[in-house]
Amino acid sequence: MTPPRPAVVRHPLAYRLLEVRRVDRITPGTVRVTLGGPELRGFCKQAPTDHVKLCFPAPGAELPVPAVVENDAWVRGQVEPITRDYTVRHHRPEALELDVDMVVHGDGVASAWAERAEPGMRLGVLGPRGSVVVPPVYDWYLLAAEETGIPALGRWLEALPAGVKVIAFAEVAGPQEEQPLTVREGVSLTWLHRGTAEPGTTDLLERAVRAADLPGGTGYAWVAGEARTLRPIRRHLREERGLAPEQVDVDGYWKRGEADHDHHRDDEDE
Repeated sequence: MTPPRPAVVRHPLAYRLLEVRRVDRITPGTVRVTLGGPELRGFCKQAPTDHVKLCFPAPGAELPVPAVVENDAWVRGQVEPITRDYTVRHHRPEALELDVDMVVHGDGVASAWAERAEPGMRLGVLGPRGSVVVPPVYDWYLLAAEETGIPALGRWLEALPAGVKVIAFAEVAGPQEEQPLTVREGVSLTWLHRGTAEPGTTDLLERAVRAADLPGGTGYAWVAGEARTLRPIRRHLREERGLAPEQVDVDGYWKRGEADHDHHRDDEDE
């Protein structure tokens, strides 16, 4: 089978100011924030990797600086919101709610906000700008992620067709950080524990991907995590496994030492 190219679906860009409805600590290091409000009408999502920019208040402020959208584009100005990219974990259009899972990992803007989040607080949401829709025609899927990519991994597991072969790996600090994810027939999910090592410093995902016994037929690989640790995985899948570019999505969701990593530049940095 000639691998089909993923379809890029553009959505009308919108900025929404939403209210925190619920806050749940789903693991010791992960906070699930449920946002809602009438501005969620028309919110679009179509793919597991759909992400939005959360707009955070500046220190001491109650509300974020709003993102200005004109002619379906974000207008950059002298004063802009403080933004971070997050995957939408769940969207319940009938309830006008969406869930965002936030890793609590230090003193960053997003982490500090998540630590003190409570119902009634407000947060800005910009996007999603679009969806990268992978045709559900592959014989097998290889999925791998650490904490920042686990929301997308969870959505992948829920979205893939029943009966298709899925080999998945999830890296977390330890058993206490494992989350309940959908594991149906045909899915093999292995949790990888890094112990006391800092996030983004291990080769656990690389070793797991290299050792994976991939089935015959045509497959698709998606991997997400710290950008530098993913470079050898990207090369392995393309050069040693022989997967075509359209069969591989290796996405650096963050980079150690950078506050707001631009994942679109990962391939350029190699």
